[in-house]
Amino acid sequence: MIRVLLADDEHLIRTAIATLLGLEPDIEVVAQVARGDEVAAAVTARDPDVLVLDIEMPGMDGLTVAEALPGRTMLILTSFGRPGYLRRALAAGVRGFVPKDADAAELASAIRKVHAGGRYLDPDLAASAMMAGDNPLTERERDALALAARGDSVAEIARGLHLTEGTVRNYLSSAMGKLGATNRITAIKAAQDLGWL
Repeated sequence: MIRVLLADDEHLIRTAIATLLGLEPDIEVVAQVARGDEVAAAVTARDPDVLVLDIEMPGMDGLTVAEALPGRTMLILTSFGRPGYLRRALAAGVRGFVPKDADAAELASAIRKVHAGGRYLDPDLAASAMMAGDNPLTERERDALALAARGDSVAEIARGLHLTEGTVRNYLSSAMGKLGATNRITAIKAAQDLGWL
């Protein structure tokens, strides 16, 4: 029996997935959590074989959870098929990436495959990631854009990153150039759409 933990903040979706997986003869959902920061405790308490994580959750997102639990067999189930998310998930050791619009049989098959030591990557997402290429942004450019996305002013970003305002403007300008954006807002949106922020 493959013991599964489901982490998804949408109660209806999580319980529906648990019910459908419960119909599989070799899969048992042993834990369900609604927040990313509840996963580690549930893993300790229930010792699942496979963690099925949503990306967008309160407390801690699924990618951060994956990075915090190295060595665990994990699969990301998400409606956000962004290439940057796929790359970050793979770097964190996630073995599967399944879109939420997949059917239950596909999810069960992906769980079996990652449990057996294989990988499951949604073909459309894998193709998108290959076409998007590598993230061109430096760590500082990402930091500056992330703070700008939060609504911070240049002065606030400079204080937060311990930089001068001129340096922050340079990082933001460089990021906009790399993303082909005409302003911060379109740069932020482009970086978010690709999962680089």
